[in-house]
Amino acid sequence: MTKKAKNFKKSKGGLYLSIGSTAFGVISVAKQAKLARKESDTLRLVDAAVSAAAIVTGLAILYRELKRLGDDDVLLG
Repeated sequence: MTKKAKNFKKSKGGLYLSIGSTAFGVISVAKQAKLARKESDTLRLVDAAVSAAAIVTGLAILYRELKRLGDDDVLLG
């Protein structure tokens, strides 16, 4: 059972799921940034910017892994 879970992380489906869940974090960061701007809270705004950078980096890593799997999806090129 555990071997299946480990292999799922390296599969196309697992990578697509990871990309989707990582991208879902954008909603939370956008809300945080909006609230920080509304309240003029610089520290929260910096936190939102760092979180956004982490999301972008995570998506880039997942995209690279997807390309390494040899995915010939039309959208990926």
